[in-house]
Amino acid sequence: MAGSAQQIRDLLAEGQTINMPGVYDALTARLATEAGFEVMFISGYSVSGSRLGLPDFGYLTQTEVTDAARSVCSATDLPVIVDADTGYGNPLSAMRTARLLAGAGGAGIFLEDQQWPKKCGHFAGKQVVPAGEWLAKLRAVLDLRGQGVDLFLVARTDARAAVSLDDAIDRAKAARDLGVDAVFVEAPEGIGELERVAKEVEGVVRVANMIEGGRTPLLTPKELHDLGYDLIVTPLSAIFAAAKAVREAFAVLRREGTLREHPELLLSFSEFEPVVDLAGHRALEERYQS
Repeated sequence: MAGSAQQIRDLLAEGQTINMPGVYDALTARLATEAGFEVMFISGYSVSGSRLGLPDFGYLTQTEVTDAARSVCSATDLPVIVDADTGYGNPLSAMRTARLLAGAGGAGIFLEDQQWPKKCGHFAGKQVVPAGEWLAKLRAVLDLRGQGVDLFLVARTDARAAVSLDDAIDRAKAARDLGVDAVFVEAPEGIGELERVAKEVEGVVRVANMIEGGRTPLLTPKELHDLGYDLIVTPLSAIFAAAKAVREAFAVLRREGTLREHPELLLSFSEFEPVVDLAGHRALEERYQS
């Protein structure tokens, strides 16, 4: 099973800047583990794209996210933070979502303030609920700690685009004051806005979202650390890379009928074996042979 919320807190307390890759299934979880990441993130955008073939447009359900979390967490011992969208309802729904994701092995969740159906944070047309509704959901999830459900809670606000940067900062401060582990002002437009959020929302871990082609400029972990951000999510690199690679391979396969002349497009049969730990499973098979 995946690691704990406290493991994430300890890494941050040690002064590490954590860059979380976005994963969406057991295979991407194994590849992220192989690459040496410390924490990973289940991206709702990527789960919607990979499982449903649909945009991040509010189609994904609570049970589908939980299934994805169970699949990912079964494939890694690393802590996994899960995109829980809006919690799928009221504060009681958010509590149930948190329980489900913790039961699936999740170490943390992102919980946002968009109206349902939500949209990708870098899409146009987002709307947010009144701040009090969102804060009530956060408080409900925090109260679960007294019942033994300890999740690393990231409070995400989309008010920057839906209302104003001022409102987003006010919401982030209110979430910080509740005692969440980290705050995430989604889609700042430019380094100046990143600097302002970091300056005004003090005393809490701040999250930066690095989406290729998104509204926020792409910066390195060192550059973000210097700006005041130590929890970084890079949610879409995997699904964008996978889609490009499969599209190219399928185009060649359709055109030529075989990839015989294009081994560069694939891992070889033997190269794929360690990705799924074939040797380990062969050893198990031998151990239990009668």
